[in-house]
Amino acid sequence: MVEKTPKLEVRALEKIYGNKCALNKVSFDVKEGEFLSILGPSGCGKTTILRILIGLLEPTSGIVVKDGVDITNTHSASRGMGIVFQNYALFENMTVLGNVEYALKIKRETRDGARDKALAMIKRMGLLEHINKKPGELSGGQQQRVAIARTMILHPSIMLFDEPMSALDVATRISLRKEIKNIQKEFGTTMIYITHDQEEAFAMSDRIMVMREANIEQLDTPENIIDHPVNDYVQNFVIDNLQAKINSLVKYLRQ
Repeated sequence: MVEKTPKLEVRALEKIYGNKCALNKVSFDVKEGEFLSILGPSGCGKTTILRILIGLLEPTSGIVVKDGVDITNTHSASRGMGIVFQNYALFENMTVLGNVEYALKIKRETRDGARDKALAMIKRMGLLEHINKKPGELSGGQQQRVAIARTMILHPSIMLFDEPMSALDVATRISLRKEIKNIQKEFGTTMIYITHDQEEAFAMSDRIMVMREANIEQLDTPENIIDHPVNDYVQNFVIDNLQAKINSLVKYLRQ
């Protein structure tokens, strides 16, 4: 059986800032409909990868291929990708409806029926009762739902998340995790999720890419990473930290 072309191929991606290497010729593939988490501490290069993928940053060298086409130098608006930022990046002077509808109204080809499509997506995200509120009147979780709705309204074939839940409380994060996974199943969207949270990565991912200092240490399924960590770094940063969080939770529940 012939394997399908990967949805996304990253080849020897490098990013140099002066004397600092932010990415050291990293290569990986992402499958159609896959949920891939890029897991690592601050400064390891994970956000640099995301910014290059979406077209906000040029690589020093290397290529990005989507659906068999080299998009390394393609404008970000033409890549068919969407991004949800950590800080939501909503328009503070617009309502929930205005924010979601805006993504459709700025392009001539998507203006028709923009209001109805926006209303349907807002309802899908459970935000109908907040439709006329501005971001400042919403909780962090509600703002993040608006940001997801605004991104999904354009039906991107690849959706990128830049640590979208790091500022949210635990209950909201768990609720949003389920929502994101449901969206992935409903729309079949390929998702790449940046996080430094081991538990979050293991709860959501088909595969996890563990990074350290501009390099990929291991790219595998959660089960294989647990059973076969490739080195001490993966054992310590991923598995030991994950176990510590589980132990802490068990202790809390027993109180």
